[in-house]
Amino acid sequence: TFQRQLQQSDCQNVLMKKVFDTHMLFLQINQSAAALKHIFAALRLFVGKFPSAFFQGQADLCGSLCYEILKCCNHRSRSTQMEASALLYFFMRKNFEFNKQRSIVRSHLQLIKAVSQLIADAGIGGSRFQHSLAIINNFANGDKQMKNVNFPAEVKDLTKRIRTVLMATAQMKEHEKDPEMLVDLQYSLANSYASTPELRRTWLESMAKIHARNGDLSEAAMCYIHIAALIAEYLKRKGLFSMGWPAFLSITPNIK
Repeated sequence: TFQRQLQQSDCQNVLMKKVFDTHMLFLQINQSAAALKHIFAALRLFVGKFPSAFFQGQADLCGSLCYEILKCCNHRSRSTQMEASALLYFFMRKNFEFNKQRSIVRSHLQLIKAVSQLIADAGIGGSRFQHSLAIINNFANGDKQMKNVNFPAEVKDLTKRIRTVLMATAQMKEHEKDPEMLVDLQYSLANSYASTPELRRTWLESMAKIHARNGDLSEAAMCYIHIAALIAEYLKRKGLFSMGWPAFLSITPNIK
């Protein structure tokens, strides 16, 4: 009924956000496996009908959807895991088609970011989650229509990167009683994403949470200053802010 209004401004509008948030609410509140099956079907339809809401303009909707689907990939129910993995594969395939079969760069970035957040929020990464990653890889390998393009390789690369993040956080789990070692591992993970500011920010936020939990408030503040400097530098390069990271030199020389 409201398709025309939903498609205004390339699907970047208030009504689209409301409809999307309603869909997300179904995933955020505990549902039965039977209900989830219908929710996944509705989401497949939604992504198929309005791909530009996810793969164009702001990345907020794409990020939120990735976060909620990944959470379901860690679900107790095997059928829900299968449905969530299938939806995630469909989502990445849509991204690839939307980009004229060039790449899945947006869903790749948002999924890695969501994994990083979920590790801090929900402690994913066990056998259930690994099983879902294997299902996604199997979909990519068995997709005959995608055999002659680089989509299966992109999916494989993404699942490999997710596993790398999970391995790093498994190490963190071993050192959770040793806050210095834990933060050190997080710091090296943040540095490994130096070329991807959004992911670097995610790990710096995660570090700040650990510092705050341990009562190390000046260290937490340092993480937030680094996040602010990252954003300032990004805005400078876009011509929206004149100073960039040097704006924070008066607070700490460490900002370099």
